[in-house]
Amino acid sequence: MIKDFEYIVVGAGISGATIAERIANVLEKEVLVIEKRNHVGGNCHDFYNKERILVPLYGPHFFHTNDEKVWKYVSQFTKWRKYKHQVLALVKGRLVPVPVNINTINILFKENLKSKSEMLHWLEKEAIRTKKPNNSKEVALGLVGKRLYKMIFENYTKKQWGKDPEELKPEVLARIPINLSFNNYYFKDKHQTMPIPNYTSIFRKMLSSRKIKVILNQDYYNIKKDINPKAKIFFTGRIDNFFQDIYGKLEYRSLNFEYQTLKLEKFQISTQVNYPEKEYPWTRITEPKHATGQKSKYTTIIYEYPSQKGEPYYPLLSEKNIKLYEKYRKEALNIETKEKVYFLGRLADYKYFNMDQAFKNALDFFEKIKEQI
Repeated sequence: MIKDFEYIVVGAGISGATIAERIANVLEKEVLVIEKRNHVGGNCHDFYNKERILVPLYGPHFFHTNDEKVWKYVSQFTKWRKYKHQVLALVKGRLVPVPVNINTINILFKENLKSKSEMLHWLEKEAIRTKKPNNSKEVALGLVGKRLYKMIFENYTKKQWGKDPEELKPEVLARIPINLSFNNYYFKDKHQTMPIPNYTSIFRKMLSSRKIKVILNQDYYNIKKDINPKAKIFFTGRIDNFFQDIYGKLEYRSLNFEYQTLKLEKFQISTQVNYPEKEYPWTRITEPKHATGQKSKYTTIIYEYPSQKGEPYYPLLSEKNIKLYEKYRKEALNIETKEKVYFLGRLADYKYFNMDQAFKNALDFFEKIKEQI
């Protein structure tokens, strides 16, 4: 019976699964996990299609971290395959490495840069710096200059966010990585891996305790009335939805995916190829086989189209949305104190987390409140 549970977790993604696992295995308490989808793992969920190709249902995920605590924690639930992610961008008919590095500059501008100091000098000449950037365009111009901004970042950002970079907060493009070397790898973290056999198996193991009960295909709001009024609730959904959008809806960007399975061993030369030019309606094509190491005469490719509608993926960090979130956060702090409802995760915190950041956020949250609950 739902009323028997003292601990309720809403959502079976990274944040919800981590909190549920900690409550069950550290506090040794029974916990109910309510998930509106038909699977665990949130946006990390993957599955095998009819050709037995492992496909990420909500787009590819690549696990990378420097955080030893997170690495040790997640490694309890999976074995790993080493994998270093490479991204290419199709720019003026040429495939160039992303993040921007020495190879990128040499290919696009027919330069012959040979060292970090030469790369720094080139960027310094290109950069158009603003003392205090007010938006993402000013940030990008200060990092890479006008030519690279126009070629790689301007249209990609417009497609990704549905807004001009001038309309976005500085932090959106402040995350632009630059490699001052010939390194073509996307991430620099110590641990860069893919799980064996897949991501979904991680979450199944996390939630495998006998003290955890998972209900799939169930909306929390439909059974809220049946929950023990003294239960402690950990909510990982949209914070604005929880409060019935009383101040208005927070904006997110979503993604639509088009999957194609082809009778080819490989379709492209790397897992991910970005399409920053405006004539392409998609932002990128990914091919999971490069990352999973699967051997097959078939391959699945995924076209990715940003959208205003659909599952919420990325918080749209505009001035308006930040102010709106602060109103909801005040409501959340109030209800945490009065009713023991706790909010955490990407949708509740209105932040974009990498996978390791999401695990760390949930682990830190548990450590902070475990004595209270």
